[in-house]
Amino acid sequence: MNVAEVVEDSLSFADLLNEQYAKDEVIEGGIIKGLVLSVNKDYVLVDAGYKSEGLISTSEFPMINGVPQIKVGDTVEVYVETREDDRGLMVLSKDKADKLKLWDEISLACDRDEVVKGTIICRVKGGLQVDIGVKAFLPGSQVDLRPIRNLDRLIGEMFEFKVIKFNKKRGNIVLSRRVLLEKERESKRKVTLENLKEGSVMEGVVKNLTDYGAFIDLGGVDGLLHITDMSWGRVLKAEDILSVGDKVTVKILHYEPENNRVSLGMKQITDNPWTKAQDEFPVGTKVTGKVVSLTDYGAFIELRPGVEGLIHVSEMSWTRRVKHPSKIVNIGDEVEAVVLDIDQENKRISLGMKQARPNPWTQIEERYPVGAVIRGQVRNITDFGIFIGIEDGIDGLVHISDLSWTHRVKHPSEMYQKGDEVEAVVLNIDMENERFSLGIKQLHEDPWSRLSHAYPRGARVKGTVSKITDFGVFIEIEAGVEGLCHVSELSENRVDNPRSVVEIGQEVEVMIVDIDPEERKIALSIKALNSSDKGGDYRAYLGEQKNSSEEQNIRYRNWYFW
Repeated sequence: MNVAEVVEDSLSFADLLNEQYAKDEVIEGGIIKGLVLSVNKDYVLVDAGYKSEGLISTSEFPMINGVPQIKVGDTVEVYVETREDDRGLMVLSKDKADKLKLWDEISLACDRDEVVKGTIICRVKGGLQVDIGVKAFLPGSQVDLRPIRNLDRLIGEMFEFKVIKFNKKRGNIVLSRRVLLEKERESKRKVTLENLKEGSVMEGVVKNLTDYGAFIDLGGVDGLLHITDMSWGRVLKAEDILSVGDKVTVKILHYEPENNRVSLGMKQITDNPWTKAQDEFPVGTKVTGKVVSLTDYGAFIELRPGVEGLIHVSEMSWTRRVKHPSKIVNIGDEVEAVVLDIDQENKRISLGMKQARPNPWTQIEERYPVGAVIRGQVRNITDFGIFIGIEDGIDGLVHISDLSWTHRVKHPSEMYQKGDEVEAVVLNIDMENERFSLGIKQLHEDPWSRLSHAYPRGARVKGTVSKITDFGVFIEIEAGVEGLCHVSELSENRVDNPRSVVEIGQEVEVMIVDIDPEERKIALSIKALNSSDKGGDYRAYLGEQKNSSEEQNIRYRNWYFW
């Protein structure tokens, strides 16, 4: 800086001082302009006029890297707190001057119906606190057009507001954002209504989500986008494809000006994929799709966006009895299936998973011909038989009547338990009904086929008493073969209680009175044996029994009740 410039600056500063000294007397509580005389670390010395000076803390000035952004010769507006303190200096405040100016500006904006800008700083009772230079209150009802559940998410956001209540004395300012939004919505509404007509395509913003759809703001006018009009495919919840604030393109499906009802559609903007589904997915076609939904009766598979098919639980496996599809597939799985049927009009496609794989029942007869002996584990036991695992998913049934030639089985659990390894003979394979019949007794010869030769009528045999009933005694004459000695054949004398004659486990000798291999019945007699020992003609006795009355025939041929 040259000498002339220094002289010029000195003259300018002197002029400013003279102007300050020419001012009238300073009034406490007022705002004045002051001239900065010096700046140090803690205070700024200001000439307030009328030969009066005052101090202002440097903290009231903007700081950069700890350096106050003020210099000698600057003019500042300050608030006069006290004309003179004990040091003879004025007490001044730049902060209060700024706030009072701000209050005046806010008051002026309120009078002129202008907007103010501010930042939401915290949540308070009943609403939010906003910094517009001073703290102001924003009631919850004035935050938006619709109630906002989570006000905390607005903290830190800057908006424009309208001052709806102003009291400088009490320091009370009430703001509204809703008033501005309503005004903006009404302006947009006029434009939207001019272009609103059925069939037109418009842009909108997702305003709210419900269980049955979404409300879309078209610009001052809300329309309902029903969940069924969001996609050609299955939509369970609007949240699955939309979020509040999303921009969407929709088609006006229906408009009722009298009540301002607008029905919207998203899927109607694109072609209906079902129009070509029959050509794209003919019956018998193998397809690949993603599992999008599970129900008790099956799984829905997305073949392409908007086109789904159903795999019924009965079509999931050739061999397994599927109780719920979740036992086979999960949502999101990619699966192969075959198109079984398509109903384009009702938008239904029936799919089969098992049809995409070979049916093991078509080969089972070749691998296990009738008469073949198989070995497997007992997988299940029921009242009517046992199921033996042949291979994965295929079980064979041994009916209770095919468990033993000689043992009269009341329940299969008498002979087998789950997990037992057993052998069986293939009796029959019904591929159509997917039934595999096995027999265990067929592994051995039927002993009854030889009994009539081994034990002719009149033969004497020894046996063991295995059971005693009121009508007679069962005697086991060989392993698994029992005959009945009727109570009338226990003794020549009348027997009221068979237990008075024999006991269980006792070995007795009897005579074969009659044998019926087909009915698997043997009639025995101790009385006939005793009569023969005494010299009686046992053949004549047997003849009498054979030619006896119908009552006797019932006695000897229909005595099996066990």
